[in-house]
Amino acid sequence: MKTLVKILSALLGFAISTLEAKPPNVLFIAVDDLRPELGCYGVDAIQSPNIDRLAKSGVLFERAYCQLAVCNPSRVSLLTGLRPDSAKVWTLDVRFRHTVPETVTLPQHFKQHGYYAASFGKIFHDPWPDNASWSEAHAWPKKSKLWSKAAKQRHAEFREQMRADGKSEAAIKRVRAQATEIVDIPDSEHIDGAIADQALEAMRRLAKGGQPFFLAAGFVRPHLPFVVPRKYWELYDRGKIALATNGILPTGAPGYAMNTMYELRDYMDYLGTPGPRAGSLTEAQQRELKHGYYASVSLIDAQVGRLLDELERLDLADDTIVVLWGDHGWKLGEHNSWCKQSNYEIDARVPLIIRVPGAMGNGGATRSLAELVDLYPTLCELAGIPIAEHAEGDSIVPLLNDPSKSVKDAAFSQFRRRDGKRDLMGYAMRTDRYRYIEWIDRRTQQAVGHELYDQENDPGENTNIAGEPHQKERLKQLSQQLWAALPAPPRLEKTALEKKE
Repeated sequence: MKTLVKILSALLGFAISTLEAKPPNVLFIAVDDLRPELGCYGVDAIQSPNIDRLAKSGVLFERAYCQLAVCNPSRVSLLTGLRPDSAKVWTLDVRFRHTVPETVTLPQHFKQHGYYAASFGKIFHDPWPDNASWSEAHAWPKKSKLWSKAAKQRHAEFREQMRADGKSEAAIKRVRAQATEIVDIPDSEHIDGAIADQALEAMRRLAKGGQPFFLAAGFVRPHLPFVVPRKYWELYDRGKIALATNGILPTGAPGYAMNTMYELRDYMDYLGTPGPRAGSLTEAQQRELKHGYYASVSLIDAQVGRLLDELERLDLADDTIVVLWGDHGWKLGEHNSWCKQSNYEIDARVPLIIRVPGAMGNGGATRSLAELVDLYPTLCELAGIPIAEHAEGDSIVPLLNDPSKSVKDAAFSQFRRRDGKRDLMGYAMRTDRYRYIEWIDRRTQQAVGHELYDQENDPGENTNIAGEPHQKERLKQLSQQLWAALPAPPRLEKTALEKKE
């Protein structure tokens, strides 16, 4: 009978029978800074057999996009179902419970509908795990390591030298230990391996209970620093790692559009690194960072494999929806830059894989545009619980039945910038062919800059063609499409000092 119900549910578009079938569990896997550079995305240089295995048994989204390419706002958008302007979270230092305090998050919504929700690792941004969303308080692993003792000692000595050189205490406090390191520890002693251990222990415990579960496991690598066990470094030959082929700034783009790479320059061995408009990393530095990133991806792939294996061992795979997502992309030398924090394709595009037991699209890939904000209504529909009224995304369930379909004409991202005294917000719209970016002065609400990239002829987004005379009508049409889909940008209010002036 159980098998029959599953077949009928799949044929009915995953409608869950509350009379005869237990609601599906959800295994929700988040990976920080993971760009879609994996075997399943056609990148042979990366060794990711476990994520590739998941892709072969689920639906892979080739064109999925985050809503703002930095950790906190991206995760807030996905987990609240609100776009950044609605959540009023655009930066790392704003807590959504201060801006939209009554919002019911995705795991909180599941909890309110009979699920046991548990979180391990990085799901919400680090400082704010949002315990209101979970059935048990979030706890980081108590016994885990990252840098070696020797690296920590070098870091301490480096800080003391900075102090002796008269550097400010703020600068000394900000600098971190080295950006890469090979460590000789087992996975279980590494922070990401310890997170996997926590999630596995919870999975075994929850498998014995009577409630469906929403189990979230958030891995920190491949976020900097690239400190991972030796065996993952040894998977790659540094000399054979290809460097970025478009290590140039986009021609014709406004200077404020590119990130500054401050994140990388916070590490003691990269303090003197020039920004992308001022210079480039050496080839040795580029190879070191790409090697570290690749090794970090393979570390996380191994942890994902452990979770998938345990689902099988506990006989839960046929009862569990698995979602794997990255919170944003990451530059590895593209546009002469590193890290994230821009509106470009390389930062906005993310990996997304969804496996629903019995889904007719499993094993396929879709080129339909999709957004991380779509996960809230999608998972609600799959679980057979009401979709929260505030959710601003679209259900992408139809793609899980038929990956050849399309559910939306565009995906939207944004990023905030300072340009002198101007506070800007760049709104990006990715259509089937184009990426259009409109930069708005947040005080005057006037457009002050435009970018247009032709993905068909320029997939690397190397040339901004917005200034070409024959693109004038297209810019007008794309701007109309952008603002027909999004509400008008919120006006930045004057500060108390400005009001006095």
